[in-house]
Amino acid sequence: MRLLLIISLFLSSPCFSQCKTYRLTSSGDTLNCTDFKNQRQGKWIVRIEELRGEPGYEEEGKYVNNLKEGKWRRYSLMGDLQAVENYRWGYKDGPQQYFYMNELEHEESWRSVNPSKQYDTLDVPDLYDPDKYVKKIIKIDAYSQKHGVWKYYLPGSMSLIRTETYLFDSLYKPVPADKPIKTTATAADTIKPALVKPKQVQDFEKKNAGKKLIKIRDGSTSN
Repeated sequence: MRLLLIISLFLSSPCFSQCKTYRLTSSGDTLNCTDFKNQRQGKWIVRIEELRGEPGYEEEGKYVNNLKEGKWRRYSLMGDLQAVENYRWGYKDGPQQYFYMNELEHEESWRSVNPSKQYDTLDVPDLYDPDKYVKKIIKIDAYSQKHGVWKYYLPGSMSLIRTETYLFDSLYKPVPADKPIKTTATAADTIKPALVKPKQVQDFEKKNAGKKLIKIRDGSTSN
């Protein structure tokens, strides 16, 4: 009777009842659950062996309906940390960190988009005024885009050697503040300034102002 009660409690557990296949850790935690729709759910540890010269690795994180979600960590088969990645809807989202010999090598920034959407409304910064944004509606071609600041470090140290800024998958290069902004010419821009008369001419005109013009004979003949 007691054995039947234990079996009944085991089968009625919500965790086990949702999993078609799974494994248990030494502490009794459930890992690598595949539900009855053959979708991965919950915490997983995935091991990829070395193949055709490509190094193997092991990664751990959480699945939701067969899609990676939240923070994932990747290790070499020797146990060295290689990456800390963040996912949303199965795509990279937010900050990502990559390591070499347990030292931070570079950081990436990504933006994921809901796969059920075909269009997205974005606040795009103005190229000439970083404090000004313009709303644009774009068609979604990729559901994970480079977006934000990428940082590269000197191997073996935290010395920053290069940064790149991406805006919706395109490298962003703002116009320097000291560079003049080209604008469309207006009619006023095409008006030439009046010529300034020499001082001698101005004095002559002032002295003879109001006098009748006298025709001066210059020796030429007229018809």
